[in-house]
Amino acid sequence: MAGTNGRADGAFDYDVAVVGGGPAGCSAGVFTAREGLETVVFDRGRSSLKRCAHLENYLGFPAGIDVETLYDLFHAHAETAGCALVSDMVESVDRTDESGFALDLQEGEPVTARRVVAATRYDGTYLQGLDGEAMIETNEHHGEEHERFARDYADRDGSTPVDGLYVASPTPGADRQAILAAARGARAGRRVVADARRDDGWWEGVAEGVDWVRREAELDDEWTDRERWVTWFDERHAADAPVDPDSERFQRVRDATVEQARSAYIDPEEIEARAERGHEALAAHLDAESAVDGVGERALLEAMDDDAIRSYVEADETPDGDGL
Repeated sequence: MAGTNGRADGAFDYDVAVVGGGPAGCSAGVFTAREGLETVVFDRGRSSLKRCAHLENYLGFPAGIDVETLYDLFHAHAETAGCALVSDMVESVDRTDESGFALDLQEGEPVTARRVVAATRYDGTYLQGLDGEAMIETNEHHGEEHERFARDYADRDGSTPVDGLYVASPTPGADRQAILAAARGARAGRRVVADARRDDGWWEGVAEGVDWVRREAELDDEWTDRERWVTWFDERHAADAPVDPDSERFQRVRDATVEQARSAYIDPEEIEARAERGHEALAAHLDAESAVDGVGERALLEAMDDDAIRSYVEADETPDGDGL
């Protein structure tokens, strides 16, 4: 998806730095990277998800899924979207003079980013230099008082009192369920996208976007004409826009919105091509013998196209040795 690049004239190493490579972090990174924001995800390799023996309530896996495979899929998705994955731990986050952030790493050289998404359950002390005691809450455990990152510090969409800082984790409740953590990361990622668009001249009514694709066949004949989309935008936004509809800013935002909306509709050939790529990408993370044993050769062939099967199963690797 083509989108806005929020980088301020190359002042920062990244537009977005995500701290944590689990479900929340990768989910946020997918949204920001697909928008065109240069995104890095720092993963120290110790996500709380890895404490789970087998995940049985993540939608889309009827028999559950082993954590290692799911974690690999998270990372593959983030990388495909355009994220850079860095295996390192962020030890502290501080402000820079350019209204961005400097991140000190455990092993690598410090990096800078315009925005930071916190998406890890570890204690949050690495953020304290940004807002001090406001980020900390005290709770009692076994008769002793302990300080920890305030779970309600961020709003529901992940935004915080610190401009450019978003929190997808830790948050109340969501951290203990992978699918809820992924949803929290998606909300934070969308909030980052909206804020980056506003920095680029968009306004509240249009900055909130939707990242999806639809079937071209759903378009009525009149909507195949670009001018119909222009009229739609003007009817919906011109009266309430904070800028003159004849201004360069209004027209630039309108053009970007119209192009994104129109490009979201794809034809049958593209739908088929994307389905094939999706099957191949998924197949690359599956154990071939287990897949064939689990559903049977014929059922497997019916469920996935031949090219996807052949991408990970050679003809002589099936259990009976007869090939596919």
